[in-house]
Amino acid sequence: MSRPRVFLGLGSNLGDREHALERALTLLGQRGFVLKRRSSLYLTEPVGGPPQDGYLNMVVEGESALSPEELLSACLDTERDLGRTREVRWGPRVIDIDLLLYGDERRATATLALPHPRLHQRQFVLVPLVEIAPEMRHPVLQLTARELGQSCADTSRVERYDPQPGERR
Repeated sequence: MSRPRVFLGLGSNLGDREHALERALTLLGQRGFVLKRRSSLYLTEPVGGPPQDGYLNMVVEGESALSPEELLSACLDTERDLGRTREVRWGPRVIDIDLLLYGDERRATATLALPHPRLHQRQFVLVPLVEIAPEMRHPVLQLTARELGQSCADTSRVERYDPQPGERR
């Protein structure tokens, strides 16, 4: 039996952002997420929340034998292990991991919403998603990632992060 395509969105705007993203992928792999593809890193401006520094964001595609709830738990455990605290909604964070899509699953519980309810409203998610899966179809809206990106009203800055060798921002 084939496993569903799973997409995660990762972001960081505190400390060594690149290291936090890489460490998160390693920990997720140890917890049952099998990485298949990853987007480039994108430098993005914060959307919502208090004034804060810019983020590095990426989207990854993978698969897992974990249920959506178990995978969400693995994401939350990874955030906690990397020092994430939840004091201010949409505030600065060392790591943020969102379960964006789990195949065609649709869930709306107190702890899990699939597909992610703001996926189609956030260019910092759509730009990297389009890079790795432009024809992926949103299970509710029935639009491709490319179509979602083209119709998204979000005008926040999203630019490919391409530091020079040895340089980190």
